[in-house]
Amino acid sequence: MTLHVPSIHYLAILPVVILFGASLALLLLTALLGSKVTARVATSVTTLASLAAFAATFAQWSYVAQHGATTTIAHAIVLDGFSVVATAVVAVSLFLATLVAHDWSLRERVVGAEYQILALASAAGAVMMTQANDLIVVFLGLEILSIGLYVLVAFDRHRSTSAEAALKYFLLGGFASAIFAYGAALVYGATGSTNLTSVSYFLGSNVLLRPGLLYAGGALLLVGFAFKVAAVPFHLWSPDVYEGAPTPVTGFMASIVKVGAFAALVRVLISSLGTQLATWRPILWVLVALTTLVGASLALVQRNAKRMLAYSSINHAGFMLLGIWAGTTRGTAATLFYVMTYAPIVVATFAVVTLVGGPGDENHAIENYRGLARRQPWLGGALAVLLLSQLGAPLTTGFYAKFAVLAAAVDTGAGVLALIALLAAAIAAFFYLRWVLALYADDDLEAARIVVPRATGAAIALGVGATLLFGLWPGPLAALAQHATVLFNP
Repeated sequence: MTLHVPSIHYLAILPVVILFGASLALLLLTALLGSKVTARVATSVTTLASLAAFAATFAQWSYVAQHGATTTIAHAIVLDGFSVVATAVVAVSLFLATLVAHDWSLRERVVGAEYQILALASAAGAVMMTQANDLIVVFLGLEILSIGLYVLVAFDRHRSTSAEAALKYFLLGGFASAIFAYGAALVYGATGSTNLTSVSYFLGSNVLLRPGLLYAGGALLLVGFAFKVAAVPFHLWSPDVYEGAPTPVTGFMASIVKVGAFAALVRVLISSLGTQLATWRPILWVLVALTTLVGASLALVQRNAKRMLAYSSINHAGFMLLGIWAGTTRGTAATLFYVMTYAPIVVATFAVVTLVGGPGDENHAIENYRGLARRQPWLGGALAVLLLSQLGAPLTTGFYAKFAVLAAAVDTGAGVLALIALLAAAIAAFFYLRWVLALYADDDLEAARIVVPRATGAAIALGVGATLLFGLWPGPLAALAQHATVLFNP
């Protein structure tokens, strides 16, 4: 017997190798040296790894520009503009979240490199999802991403709510993974392959006389993704997990889960099941309408900042799904642009929430933010900009992101769905503006000032700077998203 080893294009998997390698190196160093691996060392390794992964995307982009998109490892991994841009977003999110987590760990006296090891592994899983050209690889990346996050949510051992949130996340995440795996099995039974390109080719050249198996498989895949992105009605885990997890972990989770899950969802629905557009569009229509409206409406009654941001994240997921519903290159580019801009914004927002939460990470009532912009104009103003960007105010990246997905939907004849999304945005404006007004409300100006550590301050500054820069000048990012969404189809 001859063992046929598939060819490996190492440039295509270089970011995953870097992130996994750094995670393994930290794990070995911790096992060998114990407490000698300080938080500063672990943070340095993680930030360098994220920057190296980000730098690798430039080499990947250059290769794709010169040679075109390609697959490797038996066509299971794809290297194209879409995967390169999504990988860069994961690397940036990891970098910013690591800066915030470093100061939080010093404040809470958390020793060791466990956080950094798990964050690197989860980021590697998210990158795998962005590059997946096979349902098995999507599932593998999903599990690598999720398992690390299950542990990170329970990372604060001094708070019972952290363990409770982790248990809820683990149980519902396990159900979602099982549903996804069953859906992949049904798609394999209907088409004879789990490779996304092969599935697309099979459906494009054959007519299924009994497509029920394919429809059931596609529906289960969509349910699995809906759990991960917290789309209504599969969102119930999100508010409790966001509230119970350590705040830096919440920011990290809110960013990379969106990037990995939406990148893989685009691969599955647009690249693989694009011929079945008329079948999955009605399901997605309902998901978009419910997710945008329910997310915005339930956020209105929240008085806890983390729970409010959880429902806000649900609302944003609905807008991202709106671009996918369009089923066009313009819609896919709009969703990618939305993910690109949302990830750093949400990490920077949770960085401010981490600071206001104080020791113990428990002071998250909206009342705690009253007068913050008067006492500390830089910090309060930064949070105001980040909230206005999530609202979709002009001159921020959030405005162009919402406009892009709405325009893509209207362009494909979804006027009613676009109106529903606009109504949800109007509802969301209330709780965002209520929070901003609280920042500038009259309060005791002699209240204790919040110390802003350098690393966390840098993460906030980078998030705010990117929001304002590309809000005033969105052309480069929009062009990058448009160019990256020429998906690979041989």
